[in-house]
Amino acid sequence: MFLEIRHVTEYHYAAPVRESVMELWMQPQKSALQRLISFDLALDPNAQMFSYTDPFGNAVHHFDVPQPHDKLTIEARAAVETTAPPILPMHLDMGEWDRLRGDFIRGEYFDFLRPHGFARETEALKAFEASHGLNDLMKTDPLTAVRTLSTIIYKAFEYQPGVTDADSPIDLALEAKRGVCQDFAHIMIAVCRRWGIPCRYVSGYLFTNREESGDRSDPDATHAWVEVFLPSLRWVGIDPTNDLIAMDRHITVAVGRDYSDVPPSRGVYKGDALSQLAVGVSVRPARAAVAEPEYLRLARPAFPPPGRRRSPIGGLLEDQQQQQQQQ
Repeated sequence: MFLEIRHVTEYHYAAPVRESVMELWMQPQKSALQRLISFDLALDPNAQMFSYTDPFGNAVHHFDVPQPHDKLTIEARAAVETTAPPILPMHLDMGEWDRLRGDFIRGEYFDFLRPHGFARETEALKAFEASHGLNDLMKTDPLTAVRTLSTIIYKAFEYQPGVTDADSPIDLALEAKRGVCQDFAHIMIAVCRRWGIPCRYVSGYLFTNREESGDRSDPDATHAWVEVFLPSLRWVGIDPTNDLIAMDRHITVAVGRDYSDVPPSRGVYKGDALSQLAVGVSVRPARAAVAEPEYLRLARPAFPPPGRRRSPIGGLLEDQQQQQQQQ
């Protein structure tokens, strides 16, 4: 499948800020199932761009805008060719649990087995596990267990943007029984790791046919799902938001332990000003004309209350950039 992505991020400031320093996780990955045809980043104001590879193999771009500005626009364009992964078997043998407990797996995938950031067991998660009998799933093989877990999360939670935020803990979604893809991915990661299954957070995009698709996720936003490591199959992508096995409609950008490892954008700015974030995403077939995003999504309805994110540093104010939640 040939797809084109346009991802526009705009930071608006109530007054000119002195400097912005940003890191971006926006370049789609290159893999056996995903060919990166082209990728381009455009900035306004213009700035020199640098890039590096993070510890998880993701491409990261960073830049510094050293002059005063009251708006920062980041536009990422990419074209990819995706291929559907092989069809999975209906189940695996029970010996897969023993293979997962082997010293090699536990050592090689240590980062994706321990709690981290948003993906950790809490009292609310323990209550969710007990109420849905999740411990009983370990009586089945690991592939059946993770597929069933995806279905349980899909049915137990309503998809509703605005209930949680980019930095919300999983307890908020667990108590409200609603949230977005970022929340569902973190819940599934926490459960899988407790079972002893390596599980990682995947940041990317999902191509959705608005007229035919039954996807719950927002087609005008970034998307998130999980990958579980099963020794017999290697990494398997599972999308609990839509209860799907990740296929050629899923475009992988970056993988990490949780959202905090791979936000689409992250940075700071210097200045005594409040900020507002707007985001627009479009994913279209590559042979069609690339349409402009219908709108820029406001990450917050208005500037946050004064002093919410500000702290004096050397006589200046340095504010953390608002982050876009993956939906």
